[in-house]
Amino acid sequence: MNERTTDAGRHATLLRNTPYMLLMSGKTTQIVGEGIGAFAVPLVAFGLTGSVVLAGVVAAVGEVGSLFATLPAGVVADRVDRRRLLMAAAAVGTVLWGFAAVAGVAGILTAWQLAVALFGVSVVTAVFNAAEVGAIRAVIRPDQLAPAMAAVQGRSAVAALVGAPAGGALYAVARTVPFIAGAVGHAAVLVCTAFVRRPLNGDRAAARRGRPLEQLKEGIRFVAGMPLLRTSLWLIMLLNLTVNGALIAINLQLVQTHTLPLLIGLLDSVAGAGMLLGSVIAAPLMKRAPAGPLAIVGLAVAAAAFLGMAVVHSYAGYLLFSAIGFVLLPAVNSGIGGYVAAIVPDALQGRVNSVSSLGYLAVAPIAPVIAGAVLAHLGIQPTLWIFAAGLAAGVVLIAFVKEIRRIGTPETWADDLIEWDGAEVADPAGADASVEASV
Repeated sequence: MNERTTDAGRHATLLRNTPYMLLMSGKTTQIVGEGIGAFAVPLVAFGLTGSVVLAGVVAAVGEVGSLFATLPAGVVADRVDRRRLLMAAAAVGTVLWGFAAVAGVAGILTAWQLAVALFGVSVVTAVFNAAEVGAIRAVIRPDQLAPAMAAVQGRSAVAALVGAPAGGALYAVARTVPFIAGAVGHAAVLVCTAFVRRPLNGDRAAARRGRPLEQLKEGIRFVAGMPLLRTSLWLIMLLNLTVNGALIAINLQLVQTHTLPLLIGLLDSVAGAGMLLGSVIAAPLMKRAPAGPLAIVGLAVAAAAFLGMAVVHSYAGYLLFSAIGFVLLPAVNSGIGGYVAAIVPDALQGRVNSVSSLGYLAVAPIAPVIAGAVLAHLGIQPTLWIFAAGLAAGVVLIAFVKEIRRIGTPETWADDLIEWDGAEVADPAGADASVEASV
């Protein structure tokens, strides 16, 4: 239990926990607003350049910032006041999105200005990701991490459902109006976080005395020293490569066959609706089933659904199996993510989150390339078989990872909190792991 949490906070439900609700409300608004803005980015970029290639370059530049900033952001999040860091990042994001919106409405926005603004926004996103989980952990009880992480999954699903339709409607008003939503979303984080009066991290004196580069290496060694975190890293990469690769291949195939854009968007909406439903049932499921075995079952269901897509390879089949395959993924993410947040020391939250994020960032630009290349050479059904088989093989391997199988229900997570003094650590989920320091 975090020593800074007040007695009232210990007994409050999440809905009555004011600091938690402020953090979640601000971040949810920010994600939705950024999703609306991101929808318009390739359209605006194409309008500015007249080239799909250059539009792609502008969008790519906007993703590079997170890749370069992720590891440094983790060090910063562990060295400084997370509340002030979140507010500073939100202020920068507000200015960047606001500049793009105003310059676009005024007709003076250029492609390189948009690229620079998006680069800055992606850096801000890296800071948010590094600081947020530790901030949430600081204001709730350890046994509340499961529903808190499920809510995090739910807000992402809401953003997926709302972003494209709202972005399209605002783009119809004026092409850079969706950028205003991005600015409003970041401003909401700034305002909400300003009202959080509880400290969001512990004593930072020791962290400030350390050298940033050594602290970065320290975080990497920490992750490398825990079999659970190492496994989670490649698990994230596997999930994103296979799931995103299959979905991208399906979307490309639908475009090639001149499917109506509305129907293509409906497929994405069904996947988002499945995630939203899954986020609602994730917390109750984790109360009744250990998070580790539940994660394995959830991934098995997803693998079965994608195998179903490969067998059927029709639009109706894609809709059906998308609805099925995504329902348990929030429980997978909430269980593994919540457990890691519960056992990792507060002083390392930022760095561990940053290192873990590399699993997604490293795969994000690769999945579309692989999906497009395989689709072009083999067609949709073999492509789906390859991605589905890869996911299924990964699930089989994961089922044999004892560090995942041993993760229990949320009320037991706090018992595995790691006592860390800068040395190598044992993996609490694997009692027989070879270590240099004890838990």
